[in-house]
Amino acid sequence: MARFIFITGGVVSSLGKGLAAAALGALLQARGYSVRLRKLDPYLNVDPGTMSPYQHGEVFVTEDGAETDLDLGHYERFTGRPATREDNITTGRIYQEIITKERRGDYLGATVQVIPHVTNEIKAFVLGGTEGIDFVLVEIGGTVGDIEGLPFFEAIRQLGNELPRGHAIYVHLTLLPFIPSAGELKTKPTQHSVKELRSIGIQPHILLCRTDREIPREERRKIGLFCNVRESAVIEARDVGSIYEVPHAYHAAGLDQEVLAAFGIEPAPKPDMSRWNSVMERVSNPEGEVTIAIVGKYTGLKDAYKSLTEALCHGGMANRVNVKLDWIESEIFESSDPIPYLENVHGILVPGGFGQRGAEGKILAARFAREHNIPYFGICFGMQMAVIEAVRSLAGVPGANSSEFGPVKEPVVGLMTEWMRGNELETRAAEGDLGGTMRLGAYRAELLPGSKIAAIYGATCISERHRHRYEVNTAYREQLAERGLVFAGMSPDGLLPETIELSNHPWFIGVQFHPELKSRPFEPHPLFASFIAAAVEQSRLV
Repeated sequence: MARFIFITGGVVSSLGKGLAAAALGALLQARGYSVRLRKLDPYLNVDPGTMSPYQHGEVFVTEDGAETDLDLGHYERFTGRPATREDNITTGRIYQEIITKERRGDYLGATVQVIPHVTNEIKAFVLGGTEGIDFVLVEIGGTVGDIEGLPFFEAIRQLGNELPRGHAIYVHLTLLPFIPSAGELKTKPTQHSVKELRSIGIQPHILLCRTDREIPREERRKIGLFCNVRESAVIEARDVGSIYEVPHAYHAAGLDQEVLAAFGIEPAPKPDMSRWNSVMERVSNPEGEVTIAIVGKYTGLKDAYKSLTEALCHGGMANRVNVKLDWIESEIFESSDPIPYLENVHGILVPGGFGQRGAEGKILAARFAREHNIPYFGICFGMQMAVIEAVRSLAGVPGANSSEFGPVKEPVVGLMTEWMRGNELETRAAEGDLGGTMRLGAYRAELLPGSKIAAIYGATCISERHRHRYEVNTAYREQLAERGLVFAGMSPDGLLPETIELSNHPWFIGVQFHPELKSRPFEPHPLFASFIAAAVEQSRLV
């Protein structure tokens, strides 16, 4: 039977519970165990799909088409295990299912309450699909004491009693702030956080203490004494230069050893850290540097592009270079000349997005890259803007635009109302709900033999994850091909453009899907590896 590790947080949010769970999962894998990671989110949205990136950061899309929390991206990148819609649940989704059951009469007239009905649904979610897994790591969003998180804490408290003895432990992530005026680390926030956790019936087995410096032995002893944990279970989680150093740092601090000891697994299997040694070596010893301009519309919150920035980092690892990111708000180009911003970069990337704000700036970025032979990578919205720019400039249609922005005479990009998923036809209404109605998840694409992108993949049939509601139409396909812009990838039915490329350009590729979602530090995505390689070549010309 699976063993469960519940990861909670206290004092403040954004301490890194997701990274801690991902790193611990990677360490358990290194010792030969199978793992599955899950995230419980207390907010009332059914999923983050309709939330602003400024509110929630990136929406991570799974192979089976679920819009989930960005922490699932960390889980996949660190463990290589694809997540599914069964690995992320919200309060909204739980209540939606409960109310559906209540309306159907499933509760046989019972009064529906938080306990036991809500907590039972949470427990069923946690326990489902864990057969054959050695360790299930469950992260609870938010911090202990949050009102909306109480049903989740109650559910994992109950599971601690209901699971066989020795099959559940609690890891609590907390903050040890350093007060410069006092010249010391303060343990009181951690003590109060653990006190809050214990007040709802959960005694942590391990404390993971975020800090920017070494924790003195006396402070460890004090924390262990006042928080009722072993001194060895007070684990230092010090800041590191790269997130890919976290598995090594936690291993050196003894986290995985302490987890296995808490389950009574002694002696523990020795870990094979060779994969992470290789990643660390590439991160720590770059042989050069390239600058990539990310021309986006949510650049004020870098978490909105989390998988993207990590995929660029992986592309740097593949080429043994450091990737410096130059974040540029696309709206700037609508009132300023792009040249001062872009003339010295080695590559331009225009990422996904929604809505008209900043669209013209992205179109101008694509034009600059095309006209100045700078490597260009357009992802989803970035591909659509590149096609609009090409239709305007190369096909001579100045009014070309997207119907996403309103009525337009020349809709180069239009709303999808139906598409094929395998052998099934999926349909959407223009006036329908926004949540969960896009083209989501993994779809196959057929690449043109001999095309640049087919050479990059080393294949002509690929599968990538999508998240979009609008699609490039093929009305200008022949006109653009005559001018060098080729639709090099299409859906298997030949109706939906998946990739474009400029044949007379060093590296100009757009893709309708999101390749960043499948990139791993130990297996960089081929498109990002190739894009950074092109940027390296560009750096030699600048």
